[in-house]
Amino acid sequence: MAQVYPFHPIRYTEQAGRPDTLVTQPYDKISPAMQSRYLGLSPHNLVRIILGERKAGDSETDNVYTRAAAYLNDWIATGILARDNQPGVFPYFQEFTVPDTGERLLRKGFIALGAVEDYAAGVVHRHEQTLAGPKKDRMELLRHTHAHFGQIFMLYPDPAGSIDALLDEAARAKPLAEVTDEYGAIHRMWKIADAGRIRQLMADKKLLIADGHHRYETALAFHNENPRLAGADRVMMTFVNMHSPGLRILATHRLVTGVHVPGFPQAAANDFQVEEIGSPDRLQQAWSQKPDRTIIGVALGMRLYLMEAREARGALDVQILHQRILGKELGIGEEAVRDEKHLRYIRGMDAALEEARQGKVQMAFLLKPTSIEQVANTSFGGGVMPQKSTDFYPKLLSGLTIYRLE
Repeated sequence: MAQVYPFHPIRYTEQAGRPDTLVTQPYDKISPAMQSRYLGLSPHNLVRIILGERKAGDSETDNVYTRAAAYLNDWIATGILARDNQPGVFPYFQEFTVPDTGERLLRKGFIALGAVEDYAAGVVHRHEQTLAGPKKDRMELLRHTHAHFGQIFMLYPDPAGSIDALLDEAARAKPLAEVTDEYGAIHRMWKIADAGRIRQLMADKKLLIADGHHRYETALAFHNENPRLAGADRVMMTFVNMHSPGLRILATHRLVTGVHVPGFPQAAANDFQVEEIGSPDRLQQAWSQKPDRTIIGVALGMRLYLMEAREARGALDVQILHQRILGKELGIGEEAVRDEKHLRYIRGMDAALEEARQGKVQMAFLLKPTSIEQVANTSFGGGVMPQKSTDFYPKLLSGLTIYRLE
């Protein structure tokens, strides 16, 4: 079912400089401070293309998108970027430490092209809703450059690990590229010239989008807009086995401001058993002891509460939070969530608690990580989760390979 193709990527040459000065985190994970740092690392850092500087004098003929296309063309013309002569697929391994737990893990995947297909075809499955704004921005970049600079993060089921075994074999050689990112994750990439066996093993797989919903839907819309443009029916993906021991999802906690909350959390007592607890250790213990129960932590200033849903066995904690607490008790409806009104997201329990303790937010809601089984069951069952339900860690670097439509 999954159509996977080798390709001739465009890659940075030695002339461009050290890879760690050139590649970036995905565009939607680049803060203004990160953008500034990337700009200072190298005149050829990819941020100039994927998230360039907007200027007061921008016009229809000179703007962030036209400049992105000009950078791409210039870097190819001057040898900063060059297209591989031989096609291939590219094993991509990430060695990293898990935030909060300190576990050291290795996640294995491979970069290749995948067919762009409508969700209705039943091959590619989503697990999150998307927003119009990011898709409009990515569409303009794609229209101007005719290129994909980051990969869609795709999961596939392979309990036997047959494909991972092929990747391990390729990884015995010296990597084509090795980069340590700003979070300490080590990214290594190799090349497999003969991709026939991998294509054969992938042929019966269903695909689940882990990260990159906006870019995938943008690629689909661009293909529909340009049905005769060669290569537009494919997009660059990194494929990772959903049964891999190196696959981790982090929790994304919610921070709430600007709402009227008299008597909360006692006001939620009809739906939840509420208990004040002395430390986050008690919350983590409850998550461990009752994995099938919906248990949510909430910090109000220095006080911390455990909230256990009365009738939500086996439900997704994030959905219960959005429906019964954010929507019902706090009046933060779906439109406000989409607009991120009254709501922010944060990684790391300690960071969330500190925001509440310092009074920067009214309350912090603490969630346990969504499991890969929950994501797969929801996605393959045709459902979707609220925004920011999953945080697959680490992110895939942009700029290791570039796919320019031919």
